Amino acid sequence: MKSNETYTLNNGVNIPKLGYGTWMIADDEAADAVENAIKLGYRHIDTAQAYGNEKGVGKGIKNSGLNREKIFVTTKLAAEIKSYTEAVKAIDESLDKMDLEYIDMMIIHSPKPWQEFKSSDRFFKGNLEAWKALEEAYESGKLKAIGVSNFEAEDLKNLLENGKVTPAVNQVLAHISNTPFELIAYAAQNGILTEAYSPIGHGELFKNEEVVEMAKKYNVSVPQLGIKYDLQLGLLPLPKTQNIGHMKTNADLNFTITEADMEVLKNIEPIKDYGEASKFPVFAK
Repeated sequence: MKSNETYTLNNGVNIPKLGYGTWMIADDEAADAVENAIKLGYRHIDTAQAYGNEKGVGKGIKNSGLNREKIFVTTKLAAEIKSYTEAVKAIDESLDKMDLEYIDMMIIHSPKPWQEFKSSDRFFKGNLEAWKALEEAYESGKLKAIGVSNFEAEDLKNLLENGKVTPAVNQVLAHISNTPFELIAYAAQNGILTEAYSPIGHGELFKNEEVVEMAKKYNVSVPQLGIKYDLQLGLLPLPKTQNIGHMKTNADLNFTITEADMEVLKNIEPIKDYGEASKFPVFAK
């Protein structure tokens, strides 16, 4: 996989097909991790206000010495922010923390605050307020693209029908054994690219014998198989690791999964328990 391979978002902006995720990387370790990823060829870095490492990520981008225009940076508006005023303030805070003149893409982290993730309230009004702030920051050039994360079809519909700008992406949990095909199709019908976080199911795919055997068949690692699976579905995977060796192999994707094997992988029995990660709402069943 070459670092210059891109998808084109619905506003004409190019986004590298493989991202480097920074979830659970401490702020004081993020600069080195991001700099290492960039040196290895990653050109798409994904962070969030909730990760608490925007400052470190921004520092890593600067320390890499690469032209700013060559790196695509995504951050996420905290899930709890559901008012226009708070969103405007938070957007500027991210720019300030990362010490960047612009952010390539900013997305709403979740349609619901994390503490209310299982609530029946869809927070339609609050999401439209946050979206309006993102739209204005986009129109002013502070953000080059805007999108969402963890949105279901009804949440997307709310923005599509009541917002001015169509979201560029929807970032969701999507991996072998847990791929939301209907949601991905709905997004695609509306020109929205689906990004896939946790492409190895927060490590749980290592425990699946069928997946392990398939990886052996292609002489690749389980993460390589998981990342390639997402790419062959037209998704944008965001693997995360601080291990330099894993960073390298995660981007070494010079193989193709056959159509027959893709069908097998699409129908692997879903993960029922994400172990320790189940404490996070997106992994809770």
